[in-house]
This record gives sequence, structure tokens and C-alpha cells, in this order.
Amino acid sequence: MLKRIDATEKAVELITILKEKHGDLMFYQAGGCCEGTQPQCFEKGGFYQRLGDVCIGTIENTEFWVDKDLFEYWKHSHFTLDVIDAFGVGGFSLETPLKKTFRIEYRIFTPEEELLLEQVIFNE
Repeated sequence: MLKRIDATEKAVELITILKEKHGDLMFYQAGGCCEGTQPQCFEKGGFYQRLGDVCIGTIENTEFWVDKDLFEYWKHSHFTLDVIDAFGVGGFSLETPLKKTFRIEYRIFTPEEELLLEQVIFNE
């Protein structure tokens, strides 16, 4: 099966640091403006997903949830979680005090890859 999300080495390193400080984590990617344009990292259970939101996979045993409307738009795309040295808009995400910001890079799956994708989990 082909994963819908992967992470760069820098992102994995930051997740490890955040897990040491905060315990189990979760990500949420919304489709709105401001904070919604970048993935947000929370302590697990620190954000309540809407009905129909989608878990597209895990990174380092950390669920990555996507807004249901965003998933419909990007369901044919592979996500790569990365991190940059920058202050994210608003600062709700756990990496903000470290002057880091998670970001997503996208690419479209090939028709062959579409046939091999991991199943997603819908919040019901």
C-alpha cells in the first residue's frame, strides 16, 4: 500500500522533540485562511475534528487529520510534511515557541499510484 503522507527528516526530528515535551501528538490541516493554511500540531485530543474529517495516515505514530472539504479537493495528492524556520500565522501549533512552522508540499498521484493507496479513516 502507498502512503498518502510522508515527512522530511527535519519534520521527523521536530516531531520527536515535541513528543518528548508534550507526549502523544496529532496534526490537523484545515482548508481555511490564516492558521488553516498550514498543518497544526496539537497534543493528542487537543483538537476536535468535525464530522467527516479524514485521517490520511500517520507520521511517527502521530495521526494526520485533514478537513473533510480540503480532503475532497486534495484526495488525489500526496502530502509531504516539512518544517521551516519561521513563525506561523497566529501561533496555535506546538512548534511555534521553537520558531518553527510545519508546512505541506503536495504532488499529484499517478493513475497507477491511485490504485495502491492506503485507506483513509473518516471521523464519524
